[in-house]
Amino acid sequence: MATVEAGEKLSKIRHSMAHVMAEAVLEMFPDAQIAIGPAIDNGFYYDFDLPRQLVTEDLDEISERMRAIIKEDKPFVRTVVSRNKAKQRFAGQKYKLELLEAIPEDEEVSLYNQGGFTDLCRGPHVDSTKELKGDAFKLMSIAGAYWRGKETNPMLTRIYGTAWSNAKELRLYLKHLEDVEKRDHRKLGKELDLFSLHEEAGPGLVYWHPMGARIRQAIEDFWRKEHYANGYEMVYTPHLGRSWLWETSGHLGFYKEGMYPPMEMDKSDYYVKPMNCPFHIMIYKNSKHSYRDLPFRWAELGTVYRYEKAGAMHGLMRVRGFTQDDAHLFVTPDQMNDEILEVLRFSLHMLHSFGFTEINAYLSTMPEKAVGDPQRWADATEALRKAIETEGLAYEVDEGGGAFYGPKIDLKIKDAIGREWQLSTVQFDFNEPERFDMTFVDKDGVEKRPYMIHRALLGSIERFFGVLIEHYAGAFPPWLAPEQIKLIPVGETFFDYAKSLEKRLRSEGFRVSADLGDDRMNAKIRNAQKLKIPYMVIIGEREMENDQVSVRLRSGKQENGLATQAFIDMVREKVDNKEQL
Repeated sequence: MATVEAGEKLSKIRHSMAHVMAEAVLEMFPDAQIAIGPAIDNGFYYDFDLPRQLVTEDLDEISERMRAIIKEDKPFVRTVVSRNKAKQRFAGQKYKLELLEAIPEDEEVSLYNQGGFTDLCRGPHVDSTKELKGDAFKLMSIAGAYWRGKETNPMLTRIYGTAWSNAKELRLYLKHLEDVEKRDHRKLGKELDLFSLHEEAGPGLVYWHPMGARIRQAIEDFWRKEHYANGYEMVYTPHLGRSWLWETSGHLGFYKEGMYPPMEMDKSDYYVKPMNCPFHIMIYKNSKHSYRDLPFRWAELGTVYRYEKAGAMHGLMRVRGFTQDDAHLFVTPDQMNDEILEVLRFSLHMLHSFGFTEINAYLSTMPEKAVGDPQRWADATEALRKAIETEGLAYEVDEGGGAFYGPKIDLKIKDAIGREWQLSTVQFDFNEPERFDMTFVDKDGVEKRPYMIHRALLGSIERFFGVLIEHYAGAFPPWLAPEQIKLIPVGETFFDYAKSLEKRLRSEGFRVSADLGDDRMNAKIRNAQKLKIPYMVIIGEREMENDQVSVRLRSGKQENGLATQAFIDMVREKVDNKEQL
């Protein structure tokens, strides 16, 4: 309850601060047109139509004006007037008038005033500007925003700010933002030469560089190994299919805006796939099945393409071409409970293996408009709930929040700095089995519908990679590090020995290279640390003569005179057990 109350208090502070900011902007630009200014997560914004483009320096002046308004101790006063009275009050403010036009003529309108500024607003607000702290807010940035989010509408100037209860909370938040910036996967991806994006060659399409590809291969090798160990089979499916496939699946009816335009071939329209599921269903329908054949657990690292809007794309987190770590399970009703529990356990095992320990579950149930037998919905939802509770996971229920075609579990992890990311999903589907007329022959000899379960453990390889980069700030554990060991000879005399040791370590399966460049030893160490390589092996005369190594960790800790085989065994144990450095 205290958390809810604290959240409500902050929301009032932020909403009130948005009004104070609007008043300050109108002081600077009396002819400005004002749009909307809500509270948002961690802050607030307000949209304006201004006579000139703002620059960063303007934020300082706006902030000073806001502090002056706060000091004036202006009460926030709510009044309720008719729509016509409100239209008179906002004469000349075209965006406010447009909002008022959408309100029924006989409906009353809520206004809030704090002295020099009145806004069309439902509230709530703090009682007075004195409850706001001049040292507990910061204007963060200036951005463009289309009115009402439509590209055909005017582009407005949006000012973002953050506001807190006191200066200490603001400092903690700004420190958090510094941590976020340091971990930004786009920045680290460039510094560590992991991947790139090329707008001119196609936006939202990822180019994996050699170092990034090494990490991807480590992820995928582990993924395949664990799937085989958990009773899955691998499938591979095409990248495109005829329109019939997408009409049958329902994607052309429900998801066409998210698909790339068709290509005409053989007098038919073909679409690149946004999903893998219809292809897995085609494999299922290739032959008849008995209850004795089930369950089928089919997995695929399938590359899909979705036409995301330009403004929605963000580094690796939202792209147009990506590889889903996809799987579909086809099970009988009798198998459903056990299969769901095993899927959840497998998901948790995989997430733990990548170093995520804080995991919460979110159960989404049947919405008002849904397809499928209500009893099957109830049974599937109960299977999901039982699995969560059996595993002792903290969870929340989103009543009515499921997709129209089935209930689901989402697993969200917290990263190293407390941010939550949605990764794994276990989703029932009562739609596609009907559309494709999927059946199996049950033990009573009657054809019945199998339960179909979509399951993604990591979400997509690209987005998961972005999350990993930010979670580890680019300092990957040894089993994932693109280069695990850097050999650094102290002089040219030891180059040949470094090359022979490099060959030995590679034969042991390690990702290793010897730095045989012209830089001095300390510069080579600095270069390796910048690349966040876990182990730097210093090689000199003593090491060469005694089959030893001096090992420096990227943290700066060093151990001298370690037997080479002991070093190999130590690194092997770290890699095999997926331990942190």
